[in-house]
Amino acid sequence: QVHLVESGGASVQAGGSLRLSCTYSDRRVCMGWFRQAPGKEREGVASISRDGVARHADSVKDRFTISQDNAENTLYLQMNSLKPGDTAMYYCAARGDWFCALSPPLYTDWGQGTQVTVSS
Repeated sequence: QVHLVESGGASVQAGGSLRLSCTYSDRRVCMGWFRQAPGKEREGVASISRDGVARHADSVKDRFTISQDNAENTLYLQMNSLKPGDTAMYYCAARGDWFCALSPPLYTDWGQGTQVTVSS
């Protein structure tokens, strides 16, 4: 089992930026960021494979960027031009398969989440 710890969540105004971090105990093939707003289903935000192939959800393309530092066992999510609709709990997750789809049920290990709140 992979131990994942997210950090970096905060309250910001619309248009602002945040960088989320996720430290992990063991690097799985696929790592991803997901989010869940109150009353909504958890959704995929971005994923990245161990060799650096990244995917981003259409809703965050050109605003969010996933990256990794395998030497530091850390996953990042740079979030720019934040909108109130980005308000959610953000989770880091891991999967031991090469298909790094943005589908939450495919991921087996999850962190506790970090809250991002964007005000207008």
